[in-house]
Amino acid sequence: MEVIGYLGPEGSYSYLAARKFRPDAEHKPYPSFRSLMRALMSDECSAVAVPIENSLNGGVNQNIDLLQAVEGIYAGEECSVEIDHRLARLERAHSTGVTRIFSHQQALEQCGEYLAENYPDAELVATPSTAAGLDKLEKSTDACIVGAHTNRAGVVLSADNIADEKNNVTHFLLVKKGAPQEGTHSDKVYFSATCRHESGALIKLLVPICEGGLNMTKIQSRPIKKRSGEYRFFVEIEGDFADANIEKTLKKVAEIASSFKILGVY
Repeated sequence: MEVIGYLGPEGSYSYLAARKFRPDAEHKPYPSFRSLMRALMSDECSAVAVPIENSLNGGVNQNIDLLQAVEGIYAGEECSVEIDHRLARLERAHSTGVTRIFSHQQALEQCGEYLAENYPDAELVATPSTAAGLDKLEKSTDACIVGAHTNRAGVVLSADNIADEKNNVTHFLLVKKGAPQEGTHSDKVYFSATCRHESGALIKLLVPICEGGLNMTKIQSRPIKKRSGEYRFFVEIEGDFADANIEKTLKKVAEIASSFKILGVY
């Protein structure tokens, strides 16, 4: 049976994404994104579901960097998960008196205004995932932020979404070993590239995309380690990887770039 790894524990948003990608597969939790990649490379998992971008917080930099750094992997599918944050407390807890609130750092940030207004004195404690915060509920003064889908005995959720911005979506990629085969069909292509550290270099790198009449859906820069002041660019374009125009455009970009890597075809 196919095994899909995700950032656990069960009930996290990554778990929802893994089930969305492969509802009939075995879904296996891991404590960190690095451990997910190790599991993939050691064949513990057939593929892993990783968040790559949030509509509010932007790119998930750790996973962007891992996708670049780990050789012999690529993203073959994409899905979106709607984020609906609820405040969770023990059933016996009173409505006031919260002193600690646990959740993933992004969830804490996405509910920042609500927390500042309602629990200004509470300590905010980051956990590896939203679901991991549930295991931290020990006292009546503890709370955590979890998804609206969460269902655990003895824990009650707030009636409403507590996120500051309700229209919140996280995009996930299904990452597997190997490389996209020639002729693979897709809606989007995701790649990284570096260019010379000089005036106009980035524009030259992107000219083939414009000349090819292609729509660039996102671009993000990340600093290159051990090369202060230099950056790697992560670009997603719309198009069919099997199309001759896409192939021609990517070839031109690769020729201009100092380095080039296909990260995803989905």
